[in-house]
Amino acid sequence: MTDFLLIAILVMIFIVIFQIAKASEYVSVLKGEDKARKQNNKINAFLLIMFLVFGLIGVWWCNDMFYSKTLFPQGAASEMGQKIDLMLYITIGVTGVVFVITQILLFWFAFKYQERDDRKAFYFPHNTKLELLWTTVPAIFLTVLVVFGLKYWFKMTSDAPKDAIVVEVTGHQFGWEFRYPGADGILGKKDYRLTKGANSLGVDFSDPASLDDIHVSGTMHIPVGKPVKFVINSQDVIHDVGLSHFRLKMDAVPGIPTTLWFTPLYTTEQMKTRSGDPNFVYEISCDQMCGKGHFSMRGVIIVESEADYEKWLSSQKSEYATIFPAAGSDSTKTTVDSTKVVASIAK
Repeated sequence: MTDFLLIAILVMIFIVIFQIAKASEYVSVLKGEDKARKQNNKINAFLLIMFLVFGLIGVWWCNDMFYSKTLFPQGAASEMGQKIDLMLYITIGVTGVVFVITQILLFWFAFKYQERDDRKAFYFPHNTKLELLWTTVPAIFLTVLVVFGLKYWFKMTSDAPKDAIVVEVTGHQFGWEFRYPGADGILGKKDYRLTKGANSLGVDFSDPASLDDIHVSGTMHIPVGKPVKFVINSQDVIHDVGLSHFRLKMDAVPGIPTTLWFTPLYTTEQMKTRSGDPNFVYEISCDQMCGKGHFSMRGVIIVESEADYEKWLSSQKSEYATIFPAAGSDSTKTTVDSTKVVASIAK
């Protein structure tokens, strides 16, 4: 019944518009089509000027009302993010100036050069200098902006500093898993064929480097002021590591590890003050539509002092010790029967 009423309303609206158009056509015939057209031109020219004025006021009003609700006032929370913010400000500044100038000229010309009896249209088919100007100048500005973007892209995907904290980030429908190297500073190997039961990441425990690796879910800890390198993977479909407060993002592609690195500038507690939000948390979101549970694919990043980070890290058990509690304090030893471990994981 509701669908029928909606269709009936749409049909009635169409009929009303059609009748108004027909009435306008009859009026034009009675007045004379030439006179009616000129009157319509004057009305449309005036309305275009009003649209320009109220449109620019609306742009300013929306900016004034919503700017404080964006992430810009807080500032970027990473060194690379500050550079990306600068690039965005330059882009917005350049395109904003061009937008205002072109819109003013567009609507003003429509008003100023409306049809008049004492004015004849000027036929202007070609001007080489003008065409070179409006092609070359935008091309130069766009090239500069693209170069800025490529520079920052190559920077964040380049080799991280040697003292960088390494965190492996693995996405799956619909959550994030994090793995840290242990005391040896090396992440152990993985094999997708070992992804069974408690070994959700498919860690190959026959690799001695994997025995002290730490696996956590949902919440990541990283130290402030130190470079952090993400090694990003996906276990099913394409996901995307979104780090909005750090102004970074990177695809998580099945079978193709990707990397990025950055240096956090503020702890979570400092950002609570900067943002004015006592409940503030750094988020890691999925910025790629990945299925019906995409909206819930969210993780938390806790940025803390290096001392607090080391304290947290030292309190974590290795994944090997978690999966094989009987190993106890031997979980970090490299002398392990790899055949037995792999066999027990595969069961």
